Amino acid sequence: MVEEDVVIIGAGIAGLATAVALRRLGIKALVLEKSDGLRATGAALTLFPNAWLALDALGVSHKLTSVYAPAKRVFVTNLGTGATQELSYAGKSGIGSGPRSVHRQSLLEALADELPDDTIQFSSKIAAIDSQTLNGSSAAIINLGDSTIIKAKVLIGCDGVHSMVAQWLGLSESINSGRSSVRGLAVFPHGHGLNQDIRQFVGVGFRAGFIPLNDRDVYWFLNRYSPPKGETIVKDPELLQREVLEKYDNVLPPLYLDVIQHCDLSTLTRAPLMFRRPWDILSGNLSKGNVTVAGDAMHPMTPDLGQGGCSALEDAVVLGRHIGNSLIKNKGHIVISGDNDIGQALERYVKERKWRVTWLVTGSYLSGWVQNAGSNWLMKFLRDVIYYKFLFGWTANVACYDCGKLPSVSLGESDSSNPGKID
Repeated sequence: MVEEDVVIIGAGIAGLATAVALRRLGIKALVLEKSDGLRATGAALTLFPNAWLALDALGVSHKLTSVYAPAKRVFVTNLGTGATQELSYAGKSGIGSGPRSVHRQSLLEALADELPDDTIQFSSKIAAIDSQTLNGSSAAIINLGDSTIIKAKVLIGCDGVHSMVAQWLGLSESINSGRSSVRGLAVFPHGHGLNQDIRQFVGVGFRAGFIPLNDRDVYWFLNRYSPPKGETIVKDPELLQREVLEKYDNVLPPLYLDVIQHCDLSTLTRAPLMFRRPWDILSGNLSKGNVTVAGDAMHPMTPDLGQGGCSALEDAVVLGRHIGNSLIKNKGHIVISGDNDIGQALERYVKERKWRVTWLVTGSYLSGWVQNAGSNWLMKFLRDVIYYKFLFGWTANVACYDCGKLPSVSLGESDSSNPGKID
């Protein structure tokens, strides 16, 4: 049996960011990842000011802000009427620049580069999770597919929408929103010539859009209602590209279709949009003893507010802050029983995050429901008049949240040579 202090399952955004946060506190975590390398499914994502504040706290934002420019405006075109609304991010957040869209791989690498080489253990298939209590102290037992058994004093599940750790905690399964998303990265070798603006196109039952990442790459998406049951779902990238081009040939503008035609097929994916019911987050066990979850394992949400990755980064900082405060109270040690033990720190983390992520999940679902409006006049009115003219500012203000900083755990506060020692 291998013994570890902290084990994080999943090397996605939440897992790597949490490992970096703990590293800043002097705690080394083992990250178990089932894939054989960093997974960049989704090609890119948009990070709003709240995400950049979290990346500031983690000490990695400078690696990306020097490469990716912020968007100041979003243009929303109603394909039914041809009318275009211009919405500005300026002055919405009060934090600074607008959102920046980044390559998902670049974000993961920026986080991974902050960790020791032996932090991430790839090709680690989790077979089962159990717990063990001895002399009043509990530990998580992780059984790997190769028969390796790991005993962890702290277990953090960052293993995505279908999280095994969330299942072990007793959280409800994520559910399908009834919509799916096609996403990809278009590459223009000689440059695309587009402005750094977000462009969206809304029609009956779908919403499409794109945003440049740099002079050559453009991230694009198409969110729509999922096909009826029994209908064949195309997943092959070449066939999927052809399906989108043929189905929306006379619906979406030539500029958008040109972006799809330039798609790098290796980045093209299609996936259902999943979320956890808000009341299941509020009433569910998000932690139990020395085990908790973060990112999609805690609060899977639809992408309609662009807050999935942003909230995962917030989770990492808040979790690190509560663990760090426990370190300070215990003179540089994390204790697993008694006053101010790790279980209480995890409970405080959950208490701080629960309401915010519940609202984000709710807001994302409602935002997607309104923007993928049906053909009746009421839905169009809700989308074109109420949402874009009056509620868009609220969705932008969601991104003004500051998750705080990591505490400073100095060697002087510890009677140990390792400020992150776990007893």
